[in-house]
Amino acid sequence: MSQRQVLQVFEQYQKARTQFVQTVAELATRPQNVETLQNAGVMSLLRPLLLDTVPTIQQTAALALGRLANYNDDLAEAVVKADILPQLVYSLAEQNRFYKKAAAFVLRAVAKHSAELAQAVVDCGALDALVISLEEFDPGVKEAAAWALGYIARHNGQLAQAVVDSGAVPLLVLCIQEPEIAVKRIAASTLSDIAKHSPELAQTVVDTGAIAHLAQMTLNPDAKLKVRETSGLINFHSVDLAEMVVEAEIFPAVLASLKDPDEYVRKNVTTLMREITKHTPELSQMIVNAGGVAAVIDYLGDSRGNVRLPGIMMLGYVAAHSENLAMAVVVSKGVPQLAICLVEEPEDHIKAATAWAFGQIGRHTPEHARAVAAANVLPKLLNLYLDTQSSEDLQVKAKKALKSVLQKCTYLPALEPLLYEAPSNILKHVICQFSKVLPHDSKARRLFVTSGGLKKVQEIKAEPGSALQEYINAINNCYPEEIVRFFPINTRDKHSRGSDKWQSVIMKYEGSG
Repeated sequence: MSQRQVLQVFEQYQKARTQFVQTVAELATRPQNVETLQNAGVMSLLRPLLLDTVPTIQQTAALALGRLANYNDDLAEAVVKADILPQLVYSLAEQNRFYKKAAAFVLRAVAKHSAELAQAVVDCGALDALVISLEEFDPGVKEAAAWALGYIARHNGQLAQAVVDSGAVPLLVLCIQEPEIAVKRIAASTLSDIAKHSPELAQTVVDTGAIAHLAQMTLNPDAKLKVRETSGLINFHSVDLAEMVVEAEIFPAVLASLKDPDEYVRKNVTTLMREITKHTPELSQMIVNAGGVAAVIDYLGDSRGNVRLPGIMMLGYVAAHSENLAMAVVVSKGVPQLAICLVEEPEDHIKAATAWAFGQIGRHTPEHARAVAAANVLPKLLNLYLDTQSSEDLQVKAKKALKSVLQKCTYLPALEPLLYEAPSNILKHVICQFSKVLPHDSKARRLFVTSGGLKKVQEIKAEPGSALQEYINAINNCYPEEIVRFFPINTRDKHSRGSDKWQSVIMKYEGSG
């Protein structure tokens, strides 16, 4: 056999290997093929090809393994059990940039499924190799390494701490300063995945100077980048870190992102504002001064569904801090917009957040409570509280908000409908407010008689000596005895109210009032 014929055998073998890995990599892109590939023993066939003498075969084999591992946790676990990870980690330090990207993809695909699989990636020494890859000249290698580190860090604080201990954070901060948008995106996302677990981990990220860079990226026109960096800023938990975000001077410029076409950008910016305002009155005031409240109210009007939730909560947090901040929400017409959300949104958790926000607005002064009551919110809150289909959380929040507003509300036209619908535990708060206002307002006393409110009060059965009975007595004491005694023997219908006796009593009372 000639030398040519001998070499031809090797060429055919190489072509067969190349065709095999390329075909498997292609088949692995379609979910319907994955189970068949697994049953055919594809893992054991791909493993030796990771050490093939031909670089393209190595890279394609790694790509195929990554696609399989990405499909589900069973296949990812099969990669671990086949002892493939150490091989990939070794190759990350030795092979070319194409292989490094493919190897990092496999590590990411394994780590994404669970903390246990991510720990297996850590245990095989992948962190050091991935951190070294962050220093590669090639942006694609940096991106692949940052992505893998993010999937490891996102599961729990222990894994995130392992990423921090590997020295990844300073290099990730350098990555967000790279000119390539894709590298910026993934590095920002990975820093967010680290910071989200605890204030201590967030502080570690801050100590490397990340906030200033992330904050400036909010102004980048790239939507996906804004999603990543706002997500990163959201995860800075403490007051000090929130202040650093504000001091980075992203407001009011970042408010323009509330009009961004990308829903996730809008939601993340609103969530960032929610996380800042919840800490202190001073931080909330800074957001208000920047026009943040008005911008979020407009955002609520333009949004539907879960993307409204952080905006609703942000308004609630602002209002909770002080009378002045709550009035800023009122003056910006936040109450009517929240009332629309309460009606439009079908999900109980959004309704519950809206009810909570109303409670934070209305609990300060009679003026605040009147703003809520005048928007016809009280009957809606009552209905949500009484509705057996409402979730327990919604019922609790609706009840608490209702009580908070009622205890400050002196706007009687909004209270009177509740006399006919409220259960006793709510009714006592309604009656209490009437007992406070009526003794000092002659016009309100006359309207309370002619509207039938006083008659309804006489029909309420209260325990002797109870707070409710005391409130009823206080109301009765505002009127001549003849007016009060008239109601028990008459029904509230047109005949009785139009009777000569009724008219004479009313005329006598109005004459004396």
